[in-house]
Amino acid sequence: MDLFSEHSSQSVGHRDDSHKVPLAERMRPNSLDEFVGQKHLVGEGNILRNIINSGTIPSMIFWGPPGVGKTTLANIISKQLKLPFHNLSAISSGVKELREVIRKAKYQNNSVLFIDEIHRFSKSQQDALLGAVESGDITLIGATTENPSFEVNSALISRCQVYTLKSIPKEELFHLMEQAMVKDEKLKSSKIKLKEKEALYQLSGGDARKLLNLLELVIDNLSKGDKITDEKVIEIAQQNTILYDKNGEMHYDIISAFIKSIRGSDPNAAVYYLARMIEGGEDPKFIARRLLILASEDIGNANPTALIMANNTFQAVNVIGWPESRIILSQCVTYLACSAKSNAAYEAINAAQQLVKSTGNLPVPLALRNAQTKLMKQQGYGEGYMYSHAYPGSFAFQEFMPDEVSNTTLYEPGKNAREEDFRKRLKSLWKDKYGY
Repeated sequence: MDLFSEHSSQSVGHRDDSHKVPLAERMRPNSLDEFVGQKHLVGEGNILRNIINSGTIPSMIFWGPPGVGKTTLANIISKQLKLPFHNLSAISSGVKELREVIRKAKYQNNSVLFIDEIHRFSKSQQDALLGAVESGDITLIGATTENPSFEVNSALISRCQVYTLKSIPKEELFHLMEQAMVKDEKLKSSKIKLKEKEALYQLSGGDARKLLNLLELVIDNLSKGDKITDEKVIEIAQQNTILYDKNGEMHYDIISAFIKSIRGSDPNAAVYYLARMIEGGEDPKFIARRLLILASEDIGNANPTALIMANNTFQAVNVIGWPESRIILSQCVTYLACSAKSNAAYEAINAAQQLVKSTGNLPVPLALRNAQTKLMKQQGYGEGYMYSHAYPGSFAFQEFMPDEVSNTTLYEPGKNAREEDFRKRLKSLWKDKYGY
């Protein structure tokens, strides 16, 4: 055989390239039966599998955390339906690239256009998509980690089915690692044993792509025939933090440090991580939304003005954009970091939801029910209710909770000046009923 023949050259090139392809890409499934997770969508008899099996798919948007299979699922759909597949990233593609793909798609049979991070497309880019989706020139599959209701034009959403992808269960991720150790030629040849998995799972944050690439990184740093332990995983990962997922580190680890710095009342660290995100090209609306959540979750009634400040920041960022938004974000971040903190509202709703799940639909006390008909009045609806404003201090001591959960304390005021005032007021009103 001529070593320099076309066939030989391609084979050698393919062999070299396969060693460079990340494990997550080498393990990417090619069919729904190989696909991990999202059983509520692609399991036998479930909605998305049924739609795919019908042979005709609508335009759709996949919404879910990173590493749960959004891109993979789009690839599988196009392969199974034998449709031309075009792939764009909203981070690196503009209107020009989008229009070029749409132009090509007009000459193909119902092409699939997959757009990753579709929430980062501008209004003009999303408007350019709208006509192609309406005309049927393309079937759009968008992927986003952000709530599409906030970030995707309502006109575009109305023409797409939105499917929510969930985090992959831990046991399925463990199975995915075991399959990789058995099926992947590079991993098999290493003869390394997967003794412990917990650190791999924790460091990947449930992201399947990150998990597999971290697994490969660990194996690359071990000797042949060695064993993977949690201790070795942590040691290797700490030495190579950025190597296995630079984009993930920027987008998720930095936002985590950012939120924790504000929660920890450190404006210096908070504004530092804000700068990291700005310099890394982070979407300002993504940052502003996180500040809105934090204002309630971590500050709440300790300083209700924090939520107003965060909401005004979100509105201003939407109007102004870069680069001036950095100043507004910095003002909000430093204000929230310096504010008194309370997670009492967050803990209260968690406790209330857990109580509802454990006790079910308990009957509302008759006194609180709305007597809309004569029969309801005869049955005692509304009887005994005391209109609070008719009593001194606009308060009347009465039972509002169902009998089965009477006296249950769900809101525990935080230990800050404002909520201590709340506690004193509640104590004076309810005496010992709620333990304040």
